[in-house]
Amino acid sequence: MMNFLRNLDRRWVFLLMGVAVALPLLLKATFPESKNPGAEKVFETIENLPDGSRILLSYDYDPGSQGELMPMAMAFARHCAEKKHRMYFMCLWPLGEPMIQEAMNILETEFPDLEYGIDYMNFGYKPGAEAVIKNTVQDLLTLFGTDYNKTSLSSIPMMKGVRTIKNMKLIINCSAGDPGTKQWIQYAATPERIPIVAGVTGVQAPQLVPYLPWPLLGQLAAIKGAAAYEDLLMRAYPRFSEPDYINAAQSTTAALSRMGPQFVAHLLMIGLIILGNLIYFIDRRRGKA
Repeated sequence: MMNFLRNLDRRWVFLLMGVAVALPLLLKATFPESKNPGAEKVFETIENLPDGSRILLSYDYDPGSQGELMPMAMAFARHCAEKKHRMYFMCLWPLGEPMIQEAMNILETEFPDLEYGIDYMNFGYKPGAEAVIKNTVQDLLTLFGTDYNKTSLSSIPMMKGVRTIKNMKLIINCSAGDPGTKQWIQYAATPERIPIVAGVTGVQAPQLVPYLPWPLLGQLAAIKGAAAYEDLLMRAYPRFSEPDYINAAQSTTAALSRMGPQFVAHLLMIGLIILGNLIYFIDRRRGKA
């Protein structure tokens, strides 16, 4: 046995790693999440707003980053809908519109009592990056004119009393880069003192730490942060743990289920490192190393 382990073909390691990743995915295994202060702060910020608050959600990412950001973007939509907040969607990335549509599909199927134009709406994509953000502070009606369906904003009920994003209680941003959270902080949240929370990719998260705890009240970092947020959401609203929600096209455990393969794969790597060192020390003790 020792001789077999000592000369273990690396292809066995690759096979074990493949099994370690595949099994949790096939079994849809999830594991308890540890305490995550960032996710807790984001959750509390949205949860503690008065029901029916106006929230701007800017989904500034594309399919290349949806593995990390889609789960948190969908969780944001569910949480806001559960709290009856009025949601104003937009994006600064051309390919962000399909991401918004996924969130709106959730609202239409899981929250049939909510109505477009009254409870949620979509401004769509607007080119211009930082210039768009600066103009949202000045005049939303002039900037967009219509929603993504080409319906005049003046005829949308939930636009009554809304002229700029200064009329919003909170900005929620899902960001894969520039333009994204940093620009929203610099050109809107900081000068106008509008609270903001964000969900960002892992490589972007360290860049935003200097903006915590104000005006960035909290951030979800990569799939780990998304998983912690999903866990908090399901604890607060147990119905999201039901099979219909877990098996939905955009599952309520999308991030949690992706953490499973990472957890098992990391355990396998640690086990193999320990095993390799154990064999080395045994051989050295026997004078074979």
